[in-house]
Amino acid sequence: MITLHGIPNCDTVKKARAWLEEQGLPYAFHDFRKAGVPETEIDGWIAAVGWEKLVNRAGTTWRKLDEPTRAAVVDAASARALMLAQASVIKRPVTRWPDGRISVGFSADAYAQRVTGQA
Repeated sequence: MITLHGIPNCDTVKKARAWLEEQGLPYAFHDFRKAGVPETEIDGWIAAVGWEKLVNRAGTTWRKLDEPTRAAVVDAASARALMLAQASVIKRPVTRWPDGRISVGFSADAYAQRVTGQA
């Protein structure tokens, strides 16, 4: 089963959900706002894609953080703490594919490659 992690009103999450539905692919949606960041999975995400890719430095939440908070994000541990405290700083969606692989963000081409097993 595909698991899509994110926030329902995020445009990129909406695009990913629409794409999965158009393809007829079943998926579970994990809402960061309602269910929080899955602490048991975040370490796996960091190991799989790197904390640098998970922290969305281009997003509104990051820009609203004060400079000392942003400057303190220097490694996996500090990024993990921030992501657990402020879920909306995570680049979305985080997708766990049936084979256990993790992807971050959405692109129709990348999703199609994952589904057909070419990525």
